[in-house]
Amino acid sequence: MTSTSAAFVDQMVPDSHASSGDFERRAGSRKPSRQDVASPAAQAFYARVMRTLGGAGLEFLVGGTHAFMPYTGIERSSKDFDIFVRSDDIEPVLAVLARSGLRTEMAFPHWLAKVFHRRYFVDIIFNSGNAVTPVDEQWFTHARAGTVLGVPVKLVPAEEMLWSKAFVMERERYDGADVVHILRSRAERLDWDRLLDRFGERWRVLLFNLVLFGFVYPAERARIPARVMRVLMERLRGELDSDAPTGRVCHGTLVSREQYLPDTTAWGYADARQLPIGNMTAEQVSDWTAAIGR
Repeated sequence: MTSTSAAFVDQMVPDSHASSGDFERRAGSRKPSRQDVASPAAQAFYARVMRTLGGAGLEFLVGGTHAFMPYTGIERSSKDFDIFVRSDDIEPVLAVLARSGLRTEMAFPHWLAKVFHRRYFVDIIFNSGNAVTPVDEQWFTHARAGTVLGVPVKLVPAEEMLWSKAFVMERERYDGADVVHILRSRAERLDWDRLLDRFGERWRVLLFNLVLFGFVYPAERARIPARVMRVLMERLRGELDSDAPTGRVCHGTLVSREQYLPDTTAWGYADARQLPIGNMTAEQVSDWTAAIGR
């Protein structure tokens, strides 16, 4: 285990519901190579960003590998660093960081900003690329306490991590395995009512991932509460006796910004990301599409 990861896990606030079985489900991961670990200069920059925001009284959550690893036991590259803030706080956050001497950039105004120091950067996330998982008060209400790089912080909740990752199905990046591993390590402790509420009308995405979990771990499928599966299956069953929605809409763009471009650009389907169906303007969709491959 790397020194960065070890310091983080050792100081994570214990879960009162954890058991030896929970620990086993988080153990035995592949350790990252030396090349995967952020340099001391990068770690110092990450800590500086956290301390600057904390000193200004601005709330943030740590996500990415620094939250995924303690939830699942899977260690990955710590070169990237993600923090999450409320959308209403993004301007004050960038202003405080800029006043501290760091360069900031609003990379994509609907979900992502960045802060830079030399060749290092931190992603500041306040929504998702598809604009369907905004960082709201519930992220902070249910956050877990921990310590990252010697800084006391709060971590992105497992439920919100699962929610946001469930929509990542790009050709070059698919987060379904991450969702399955979160379920494997925390199924009994997840707030399932909150998850059902989070997915809302996009409940099929949740059902898809729960079916996948049962395929990956057939002997553990009962760890998904039967009541949750019944709720979702009843919704699916109810559609068999009802008329299909009218109109040509493609929701595929909510899970992949690239792979469903033919649907919206050549085949006449409306883009479910774009107003009035979704939450993005035409300009935001265009800018996010233009960034493919960068």
